[in-house]
Amino acid sequence: MIIVCPACGAKNRVPEDKIESGPACGQCHQPLIPLAPIELNEQNFSNFISNSDLPVLIDLWAEWCGPCKMMAPHFAEVAKHNPHVIFAKIDTEANPRLSSAFNVRSIPTLVLMNKTTEVARISGALRSPQLQQWLDQQLNVSK
Repeated sequence: MIIVCPACGAKNRVPEDKIESGPACGQCHQPLIPLAPIELNEQNFSNFISNSDLPVLIDLWAEWCGPCKMMAPHFAEVAKHNPHVIFAKIDTEANPRLSSAFNVRSIPTLVLMNKTTEVARISGALRSPQLQQWLDQQLNVSK
């Protein structure tokens, strides 16, 4: 399984049974699967999405958005308990081309990606239990 390092962008081959043991990047030695959301932007998005074999759950948000701020700690909490999913955040104001490419109509919007394919999408703020339940449903459907 290939995992792109969120720190340096290097591609790393990791056996699937080693994902939960906290693998580190072969180049920069940073965690490959940080149990916290990573920042994606117009510069690193394409490399990260198209080369990572793990599903990526993206939170499209903006600094001025109250519901986005309310959901952020819940998104971070669920990230801690899901080592088989990369949690990422995209600031829609700082990355207008990505916002446009995702055809974002309201924020926060969560998009679950499998490589370059959108698997599922939901808009609106979710609390931790709701987010975990939605994620579990989507991952079970896509298996």
